[in-house]
Amino acid sequence: MTTELMQDFQIGAQALGNLSAFYYYSYVAMQVPTGLLVDSLGSKKLLTFGAMAASLGTFIFAIASSFPLACLGRAIVGGSVAVAWVVMLKLATHWFPPRRYAMVSGVALCFGVLGALSAGVPLRILIDHFGWRTVMEVSAGITLLITIVAKIVVTDNPSTRGFLSYSPSAVDRSGQARRSHPFKGLLEVFVYRNTWLLFFAPGGLIGPVLAFAGLWGVPFMKVRYGLPPAEGAAVCSVMMLCWAIGGPISGGLSDKIGQRKPVYLAGCVVAAAGWVIMFFVRGLPLQVFIGVTALTGFANGAVIIGFAYSKESVPIHLAGTVSGMINTGHMIGPALLQPGIGWILDRTWSGDMVDGLRVYGLSAFETGFLLIIGWSILACVLVGFTKETHCKQSA
Repeated sequence: MTTELMQDFQIGAQALGNLSAFYYYSYVAMQVPTGLLVDSLGSKKLLTFGAMAASLGTFIFAIASSFPLACLGRAIVGGSVAVAWVVMLKLATHWFPPRRYAMVSGVALCFGVLGALSAGVPLRILIDHFGWRTVMEVSAGITLLITIVAKIVVTDNPSTRGFLSYSPSAVDRSGQARRSHPFKGLLEVFVYRNTWLLFFAPGGLIGPVLAFAGLWGVPFMKVRYGLPPAEGAAVCSVMMLCWAIGGPISGGLSDKIGQRKPVYLAGCVVAAAGWVIMFFVRGLPLQVFIGVTALTGFANGAVIIGFAYSKESVPIHLAGTVSGMINTGHMIGPALLQPGIGWILDRTWSGDMVDGLRVYGLSAFETGFLLIIGWSILACVLVGFTKETHCKQSA
């Protein structure tokens, strides 16, 4: 709904990128507090509160009469849904054996991306029929229902329902200690080299996917291939769907072979090559472009391995803290790339206008997408320097 937002709020590419990125700004800011709160409040309470706040933020965004108010709504949504992933990782630690951790994380990513797919073709169709504000108001109501479901269904630990808990006793003991010294773990996790490498690497996978499929892909394909928004959104949905499929497959493969680094690195290399082909191979037929888009999305699914990889790279009592830090690294990517590409588009804008909106040329997009290429290549280098854990708690 880039066109509708630019028209309603009378903004250009840089402002649109910032509006979108406000979600990621607050998401990133909440990762460390979330890692601490999930240990003190518990998964169920934190998830319920987060869903309720997300519903409020979505409603504010839907009724916003000004650009600052729309940014506020986006920020509330980002900060509140920031709890969802860390809560899921916490629940996975209790409900599943360690050798299933990467695959379970991949399945969770799959469901998350399937939700994001609704922001493609389905959203475009609904906006065409009902307008973007009505659709957002309904989304706020659906999110409020999730609050109720979380309150009824979610259970922190399977032992309270008579099932076996897989959470190591060490986690519980150290968790109690960490609540007394909440910021000690933040410093301790960065003593381990893999934490630094795995913190900065995922931004080069998730950032490009969300910058392209989540914001700039549709206008880019309109310029390059003349695709209308609905068809461009469909191509972006293909990338997101393949990303969803790639997560559990990459995680399951890593669990099966007992190694993290080769699967993660292979995904980084294939993804980086895919972005180069998509943006800079001249005369690429649309069908081939879609195929490369699908492969690139699938390869980016390997990013899910970083959570199991990082958890195994630190002492078990720091598992929750390092998960929050690595998730912060994930969201730094789109938080910087979405507005960064918009900033370059505005700086390279030729001055063309259509129906009161700025029109950006193909060369402007190619220049902006150099940021995607650079971070993708950096991710390959960073993962290449990590130390293999062989799917075991190595620290």
